[in-house]
Amino acid sequence: MKKGLIVILALVALFVVWGVGIYNGLVSRQETVETAVGNVQTAYQKRADLIPNLVATVRNYAEYEAETLTAVVEARAKATSTTLDASNLTEENLKAFQAAQDQMSSALSRLLVTVEQYPDLKANQNYLDLQSQLESCENGISNARREFNEKAREYNTHLRRFPNNIIANMFGFDKMPYFEASEAAQEAPNVGDLFGN
Repeated sequence: MKKGLIVILALVALFVVWGVGIYNGLVSRQETVETAVGNVQTAYQKRADLIPNLVATVRNYAEYEAETLTAVVEARAKATSTTLDASNLTEENLKAFQAAQDQMSSALSRLLVTVEQYPDLKANQNYLDLQSQLESCENGISNARREFNEKAREYNTHLRRFPNNIIANMFGFDKMPYFEASEAAQEAPNVGDLFGN
């Protein structure tokens, strides 16, 4: 009788240890994804912080481009007011964040195309420095998004594997969404549009 009780207690203890190990693995991977979310937001914020200086520099040279500058400022305001909450990272929230950032990217692209009409501005050292910093920010954003997607993939794979999925369902762990390419990136650019043809 005592041997049977010891075997049962040993099996229960083994099950508990197994469950705790899976739970802790899920928590660790979830924290890694949440850190990656913060890195993405930091990269986007760095870009947003450059915008006021870029707009001021362009405004000094391109006085007739008020509409383009206004679009950039408005897109920046929307992009910085739309944030990601790592504890509530749903596909809808990620899409809303991405849409605001895509709008910012689009406004910046229009601004940079407009700048081509101002040779003095393109030669201005302050503008060149800002453009270089902006390019660095875009690379940082791309890297942060790639890292986030990789961490989300690792988490989702771990979450869906058996028997991890049993513990995940018991404790309410949800699948993480991914950053996707914007709809504009799916279309080939019309080179004639870029050069006013």
